[in-house]
Amino acid sequence: MSNDSLADYFSNANIISAYTRAQALADGFLVDVSKAAQATGFKIPMAVTRTVWSRYIEWTEQDSAAQTPQDQIGRLDDVLWMLFVAIKLSPTTADRLIYRLDVIPRDGKSRRPKTIKLKALIGGGDNGEPVFTIMLPDED
Repeated sequence: MSNDSLADYFSNANIISAYTRAQALADGFLVDVSKAAQATGFKIPMAVTRTVWSRYIEWTEQDSAAQTPQDQIGRLDDVLWMLFVAIKLSPTTADRLIYRLDVIPRDGKSRRPKTIKLKALIGGGDNGEPVFTIMLPDED
C-alpha cells in the first residue's frame, strides 16, 4: 500500500468516537493550569491529569493539619518549575520528558518529601495547536 492510498484510506474513514482535550478538561479528567504555567515561563496551554492533581498538587487545610503545612499554589509551582528546569537541561527536543521532583505525598501521614517521576508530553490540541500535558509515567 502506498503512502497516497494510506492517506486516502484514513481521510475517508468514519470516526466512531473521539474524546477531545476540551471534553477531558470539561469532565475534570484534565485540570487546566495554563495561568500558573504562564507565570513560570510557559507560553502554550498546560494541563495536568486528575491523578497528578489529586496526588501531588491538591492540598487543603486538613492536609496541612494532618501532615505538614503547605499550600496548593506552592505545590503547583514546584511541579511546573521542575518541568521548566528539566526542559532547559534536556539535551533532546523529544515530544515527551520524564522528570523528577521531591513532593510530600497527599496520603494523610507523610511529612517528608519523596522523589517522584512525572511525564510531560507536548502534542497537538483539538485544533492542532501545541499543548502540554503533565501525567504519571504510566498514563497516556
